[in-house]
Amino acid sequence: MNACPQTPSFRLDGRRALVTGASRGIGFACAAALSQAGAHVFMAARDKGQLAEGVSAVAGEGGSAQAIVLDVTDPANIADVVADLGPIDVLVNNAGVARHSPMVDTRVEDFDAVVDVNLRGAYFVSQAVARGMISRGEGGVILSISSQMGHVGGIDRAVYAATKHAIEGMTKSAAIEFGRYGIRVNTVCPTFIRTPLTEATFADTEKAEWIASKMKLGRVAELEDVMGAVVFLASDAAAMITGTSLLVDGGWTAG
Repeated sequence: MNACPQTPSFRLDGRRALVTGASRGIGFACAAALSQAGAHVFMAARDKGQLAEGVSAVAGEGGSAQAIVLDVTDPANIADVVADLGPIDVLVNNAGVARHSPMVDTRVEDFDAVVDVNLRGAYFVSQAVARGMISRGEGGVILSISSQMGHVGGIDRAVYAATKHAIEGMTKSAAIEFGRYGIRVNTVCPTFIRTPLTEATFADTEKAEWIASKMKLGRVAELEDVMGAVVFLASDAAAMITGTSLLVDGGWTAG
């Protein structure tokens, strides 16, 4: 009789994870998910007070987490912080901002702010962590929280969608470049989730109706829907997955 194949582990025991934008919303949920899977999580953001609350919440459930003050718009700060952390096995680029407006009304300062965090920040955090992974020679995982807007367009979202489409392109190129080092690079692409970042959207009746019309599963996504996807892609269960995106969109992009 043939031996029965064994499902690879979804556990992350002994691994060290860095999550940016981890003080609230999706970033906090990602940090909690990775901790619950056994990883030690470095929770990074600019707001030290909110980070302390997040770390306390994770620790209160028996997790292992540490607050790291990080400005993803400052490549020098990124390089210093990542170097001080030591080996990183899993990176989750989550830090993000949104300044929505019709394209004809987009201000230069809003364009620059969104690109600086969503694209430039993710690029240089990935670069710093990848350098450490390559030097260490044990592979690793780089995940970016992209968006369904990295695959489609949306109302008043030209700048935001541009950065998320760029993240998808960056991910594919990085997967090609880093594959020989055993580093997997993927994105998780959520639909709209009720977080501080989306409050204004849900408060707009027209946009709320637009969202509801797109949700094939008939509900808005919850933070927990993203958590499972992140743990899966970070784990050995996804060992042959790189250069792609996992859409957590309730069927939005299906048509």
